[in-house]
Amino acid sequence: MKTFPRLRILPILRILSVLAGMVCAFSTPAMALVEININKGNVAPMPIAIPDFVSKNGVGAQISAVVEADLKRSGLFAPVNHAAFIDKNINPDQQPNMQNWTVLNAQALVVGRINQEPDGRLRAEFRLWDTYAGKQMSGQQFYTQPENWRRVAHIIADAIYERITGEKGYFDTRIVFVSESGTKLARKQQLAIMDQDGANVRMLTNNANIVLTPRFSPNRQEITYMSFEGNQPRVYMLQLETGQREVVGNFPGMTFAPRFSPDGQRVIMSLQEGGNANIYTMDLRSRTTTRLTSTAAIDTSPSYSPDGKRIVFESDRGGRQQLYVMNSDGSGQTRISFGEGSYSTPVWSPRGDLIAFTKQAGGKFSIGVMKTDGSGERLLTTGFHNEGPTWAPNGRVIMYFADSAGSGGPQLHSIDLSGYNEQIIKTPGYASDPAWSPLLE
Repeated sequence: MKTFPRLRILPILRILSVLAGMVCAFSTPAMALVEININKGNVAPMPIAIPDFVSKNGVGAQISAVVEADLKRSGLFAPVNHAAFIDKNINPDQQPNMQNWTVLNAQALVVGRINQEPDGRLRAEFRLWDTYAGKQMSGQQFYTQPENWRRVAHIIADAIYERITGEKGYFDTRIVFVSESGTKLARKQQLAIMDQDGANVRMLTNNANIVLTPRFSPNRQEITYMSFEGNQPRVYMLQLETGQREVVGNFPGMTFAPRFSPDGQRVIMSLQEGGNANIYTMDLRSRTTTRLTSTAAIDTSPSYSPDGKRIVFESDRGGRQQLYVMNSDGSGQTRISFGEGSYSTPVWSPRGDLIAFTKQAGGKFSIGVMKTDGSGERLLTTGFHNEGPTWAPNGRVIMYFADSAGSGGPQLHSIDLSGYNEQIIKTPGYASDPAWSPLLE
């Protein structure tokens, strides 16, 4: 029997601090073997086999099922049906019989084991194999409290995704959104948060007040959002783990679309003054505000570039909503969208190379992307009412909300940057205005 070699720690792996305990990650070096080139556009999914992880209490099967679902949902992997497996009982300590997997056309194989430690923690181990080369590509183990088993599954899926595609995964993330219930004439709203796959939904506010535009901090488990409490529109910050909430500031008039700067030290937003609205930043330490635009138009929905040097926003200063970019100090304001229709809700990609947006033209709404100078516009999906894109932290997937004609309310959707693999993200009720978190720490 071949046992696992001693696994050495790699600096690129994350050490996870979670509410109920610590998760530690380890890995072995591996040669460049099977891979997916995800820069080719529409990529044929790679067949991959993921048998149930070995465990005594069934949690192994639960974890491997989440890993399989994550990879399948990415559109880049095609899990082999378990009913076709020749090897029904996999020993993770032994090298698999690769012929039993290549005959199924599985190019990669994931095997694992889940054990309960004497201190109550779970130890999760997995290995990723290239079946045609007969070589191990990766091996890792993690420790966590039992209630965090889903996070372990997402982290394993991220590790597999990164090893095969060469890019960071996005499965160990969360989505904050506006949960909606009731009829269209009496709609109630709450802030909610969930895992990126729709699991672990938790309400963050009650439904007593209208809530809008929740957005994550880039470096803390904190969100900013707008709420109409006491019929006063205010911007709030909410600590997700403690529930502590504070008002960012009291401003005259309406406040729109608050969003954090990349360093988390500022909030950028749009403040209404009479019939127009301009963009301001607030330093969260000193609480001082700086005005960035000064027009008789409506300037709103600002979003920073990842390096914090530039800002994209929407403005109707030219007669209808279009997209503009400016330097972070407000200088160099330049229009970048020139297509037919109106453009809104721009969001800079985490990679820095693209801007996602909502476009309204011909009575329909589209989610699209363009380069930061406005060139290369591509519409990814078009429908009755599609709006509010948000990027996965690796810049590969976009989530948004959509209403269809005659539907009772909006749903969350995701789509690959290539325009393929559009999916509905299930939520308990109607859902709108999603925001994707960074990878969890």
